[in-house]
Amino acid sequence: MCPSRVAEGEERGWIIPIGGAEDKESRRRILKRFVQLCGGRDARIVVIPTASRLADTGTRYEELFARLEAGSARSIDFQVREDGEREEYLRALEDATGVFFTGGNQLRISTIVGGTSAAKLIRARNASGVHVAGTSAGASILSEHMIAFGKEGSSPRAGSVRLAPGLGLTNRFIIDQHFRQRDRLGRLTAALAFNPFAIGIGLDEDTAAFIGPDNTMEVEGSGGITVVDASGLQFSSMAEVRQTEAVCLLGLTVHILTAGATYNLHTRQASPGRLLTEKS
Repeated sequence: MCPSRVAEGEERGWIIPIGGAEDKESRRRILKRFVQLCGGRDARIVVIPTASRLADTGTRYEELFARLEAGSARSIDFQVREDGEREEYLRALEDATGVFFTGGNQLRISTIVGGTSAAKLIRARNASGVHVAGTSAGASILSEHMIAFGKEGSSPRAGSVRLAPGLGLTNRFIIDQHFRQRDRLGRLTAALAFNPFAIGIGLDEDTAAFIGPDNTMEVEGSGGITVVDASGLQFSSMAEVRQTEAVCLLGLTVHILTAGATYNLHTRQASPGRLLTEKS
């Protein structure tokens, strides 16, 4: 699922994966920043609650974005694949300045929305400037390679992760969420053993990666982001071990970033960013 090409003279919209359990009641830093990116009082946000099986998920986010003074927020719940072809839904996506995927089960998004006209339109709209965010399962779906499910634990094992195609806004990274809360370092590094080209981004709860058009990622929220870079991988035993055995990986680079720190997905360089400015 390749990313849509950015036309000459245009700029890709921001991609904002959130690690789940984002603050909805207090400072709400992540959601406020998303609303402001989308235009504030002029924002037109489409909420896609397809990952959730709870009937009120879309309504809750509509109300939340209204409290944050977004211009409008509308929930579109794709229940069956035919919904991805509905003209009414496609028009709403055409008019949106921001799209937000809720949490739940990422396979519900990929199997119901993936490959439909709606999925293609979201990729095209992001390539032309519309911002796309997702929390928890909604974060996992944003990239081309998606962690479908896996086992918790800090050691990578050959059978600890299953990958599936995601929405395909970018092919630069693989997302995992609820990262330190659910001990998911093992399954993220196992995913990178299958695909060392991508960068692993492990998002703690109430923490987001705001990824701009220049592929610079800035951390927002109360937790941290674990960045795992496998581009210098020197050795992997993935092809040799059994499903339950630990995988040997040599040459990984790991960064732990907190609010204000940045990471360039193109140059693979990390920086304390505004952390350094605030403390100087």
